[in-house]
Amino acid sequence: MDQLPQSLVLEILSRLNDSADVARCRLASKTFNSLSSDLRSINLQCSLIRYIKSRSRVSNSSQLITPFKSIFLNLVSNLRVIESVCIGTEKPLRDVSYDDVEDEADDLFLTDGDFVEEWLPRVSGRLKSLSISDFWVQSCWRRSTLLPLVSSYCHNLIELEVKNAWLSVENLNPMPMLTSLTLEFIRLDDEDLNEFNKSFPNLQVLNLIGVGGFKLPKIHLLNLKTCHWAVSNAPSSLTLITPNLITLKLECIRPASLYIEAPLLSKLHLAFDHADTFLVKRFENLKTFWLECLYIDSTLLNFQVTPTVENLTVDSRNWTRGAVKCSQFTLEKMFSLFPNMSSLCIKSSAWLELESCYNLLGWDSDGREGFKKLRVYLLLVDPSLTFSSVVCVLDNCIGLSEVSLFIHRDVVGNVSRSFISKCTTRWPELKWRWGVWKEGMADSWVTDGMF
Repeated sequence: MDQLPQSLVLEILSRLNDSADVARCRLASKTFNSLSSDLRSINLQCSLIRYIKSRSRVSNSSQLITPFKSIFLNLVSNLRVIESVCIGTEKPLRDVSYDDVEDEADDLFLTDGDFVEEWLPRVSGRLKSLSISDFWVQSCWRRSTLLPLVSSYCHNLIELEVKNAWLSVENLNPMPMLTSLTLEFIRLDDEDLNEFNKSFPNLQVLNLIGVGGFKLPKIHLLNLKTCHWAVSNAPSSLTLITPNLITLKLECIRPASLYIEAPLLSKLHLAFDHADTFLVKRFENLKTFWLECLYIDSTLLNFQVTPTVENLTVDSRNWTRGAVKCSQFTLEKMFSLFPNMSSLCIKSSAWLELESCYNLLGWDSDGREGFKKLRVYLLLVDPSLTFSSVVCVLDNCIGLSEVSLFIHRDVVGNVSRSFISKCTTRWPELKWRWGVWKEGMADSWVTDGMF
């Protein structure tokens, strides 16, 4: 190993994703040890096993493990230039609940201001990416000054990710170089997003996942292009004004009002129960739209005719297996709003809602020649009713060329095979694709005989 060119050894070390593996290599080889200081990134994650061992009462002191923070500080001191830091707890440990473990230690309180000040000033000059996934059991009741510290030291930071922490934005300085910000499962004390709008003016990517503490949240970022906003609490209103936004995924429960102004939006995933007031500016460039809501019919009334939409996905939160309700949701209402739609995906709950309609089409047959692809998720609660509904759609949409039907994994095999046989026999000219689905699992394509 010591005979290898130094450039190759450094390349090998740089491909190790875990800095703990780098530390082991340093012990195994003098060459590895000498060249490891030229690495420019740190990725250190505390495992659940390590956490359990650190809490065990071991009589033999030689079996005690080195504190996690000490290992990280040693790694920082060993590197000459650091451009990327990723430190955190692995997912099984992050899932530990405070109710299950009352841990008043701070050995894994990674957003602790005192700990951060030990290493951040040394690496801040060249640091471009910083990710910290804290241990919620220790961080949820301790307020962290991480963000003000980062804004004070890291003037060249481009990407920032923080998870599982209670953050303060007091004395937060502007960070004009930052283009990507992710906050996930974060507790904040501020009532709105004004500090974020002012401090991160050039953000292009923003992910706010389960960030609580906002009363009247408003995102007003002029350069934002991609946004995923999953609201954990129930604020009275949600406002998003982003003139350059292209992709938006917005998840919430039941805001009193919802306002979206994003004229360049091309891809929208909107998931919520219901909003008393729902206002969206006309989308002139929207091509892909995913709508998941409690009442599809009433929600669609809030949208203007959008001829640019080509790909549409609809899902309902209001329908369950065996539901017997009357719905006003029809395909006609979707085509009237999105007249140039070429591809449609209907999730299982929305399809059940359609099946309950007296006329699920809602129009006299006009062919719909521009409608080419249909994808449906089926429960087959009543296979004969489902087949009749499929007949109604396929016989009247003459432009269809590809149909993908996903059948729930719990449907017995002979029922699935019979349904498939009836479909392929009636429409042999169509290109059929079959698959299976189940809640919480990835979809999978299947071939004949696998049901």
